[in-house]
Amino acid sequence: MASGDGTVGKALDVLDRVASFGRPVRFSDVLDGAPYPKATLYRLLQTLTHQGVLTFDPDRQTYALGIRLVRLAHAAWTQSSLAPVARPFLDSLSKQVGETVHLAQLDNGQVLYVDKRNATRPIQMFSEAGKVGPAYCTGVGKAMLAYLDGPEQDRVLSQQSYHRFTDGTLGDADSLRAELAEIRKRGYAFDREEHEPGIICVAMPILTRRGRVLGALSVTSSTARTDLAALEALVAVIRPVSERIAAEAEDWRFPDEAKDTLKMGA
Repeated sequence: MASGDGTVGKALDVLDRVASFGRPVRFSDVLDGAPYPKATLYRLLQTLTHQGVLTFDPDRQTYALGIRLVRLAHAAWTQSSLAPVARPFLDSLSKQVGETVHLAQLDNGQVLYVDKRNATRPIQMFSEAGKVGPAYCTGVGKAMLAYLDGPEQDRVLSQQSYHRFTDGTLGDADSLRAELAEIRKRGYAFDREEHEPGIICVAMPILTRRGRVLGALSVTSSTARTDLAALEALVAVIRPVSERIAAEAEDWRFPDEAKDTLKMGA
């Protein structure tokens, strides 16, 4: 939670804590490791319950995410996610390449997978739509980080954990910065088994006409059936798809800005 966010920030932090368990939780579960006194935590849980974003089971004495979040999540998915706009493009790309296709956006310094198409022969991996993953060691994460402006990139890099998941994981900010500079030069990123052993990908940023990061797109496979050179050969296929998604999303989300940009180029 950012300092100065007050009660709203604390309430959202508690909501995140409840959600992180992936199951109904008791008060003691949430209290363990929470930076709030018992009375404060209880008051925050009561407020969230009264507002319908949490539910409380009096028989089991447990808290769980409330149905109101479903409505909010659907609205966010429709209004802020690239998924509705990108769906037909993901379908087409998936059929063309036969590998797993991911669509992701940045969420508070992490990667949020907003959509996914499985390969013709699916392989087991961490990513699923709605799941959050690290930005510093995933192809889609690095593709987005590389195109953030200086101050924003500094802020997001400071939020990374730099935990080493594999021998290939970049373990510090300096190594990551060097990698991001290379990504920006060539225009796309790789995952070289940095998050999961045997999982590799090539990823492309999705950018507005002015270079604003909207998200990223990747084609992912395993070292058991392909290699990075073969995935890199798909860049010519992936790039126009990312550009089409960007154009559709920008015209939908920022229609006035898109018109201004077109006027400037006229």
